[in-house]
Amino acid sequence: MIGLLQRVTQAKVVVEGVSVGTIDAGLMVLVCAERGDTEKQADALLTKLLAYRVFSDDAGKMNLSITDTDGALLLVPQFTLAADTNSGTRPSFTPAAAPDVARKLFDYFVAQARKKHITVECGQFGADMKVSLTNDGPVTFWLQVPPT
Repeated sequence: MIGLLQRVTQAKVVVEGVSVGTIDAGLMVLVCAERGDTEKQADALLTKLLAYRVFSDDAGKMNLSITDTDGALLLVPQFTLAADTNSGTRPSFTPAAAPDVARKLFDYFVAQARKKHITVECGQFGADMKVSLTNDGPVTFWLQVPPT
C-alpha cells in the first residue's frame, strides 16, 4: 500500500459541489492499494503513518507525529499512485489493485484510522473529487508497504 502524506494547514475534498471531507492542521494522505495488498499492508501503513514524525517540536525539529499533535487526517483514495510510468508517455495502472479490492482496503484503512485517531475525514472512493490543500512547508513524504 502507498500513502503520499502532505502536512497541511487545511485541506478539503469536494464531490459534485459538496464538501465530503475537510480538515484544518494535520495530514492529507493520498492512499493507494496495490495488487497483492491485504489488510496486513493496510495495518502496517496506518501504524507507520500515525507514528511518522513530520511536525515540528519546540526546537523546530520534525520530532512529532500526527498522534502527538492531535492533528486531523484527511484520507483520499488515489489509485494513480500505483501507476507504472517506466515506458512510453501513458501510464499503466496494472500495479493498482482491482477496484473492488481497493475499495475494501480503503474502507478498512479508514475504519482502522477512526479507531486509532481522533479526527479522520475522507474522500469518496470512485468519485470525481476536487482536492484542495495548503501544504505546510511544503512537507510531503511517500510511504510504501510492499505487497507480499
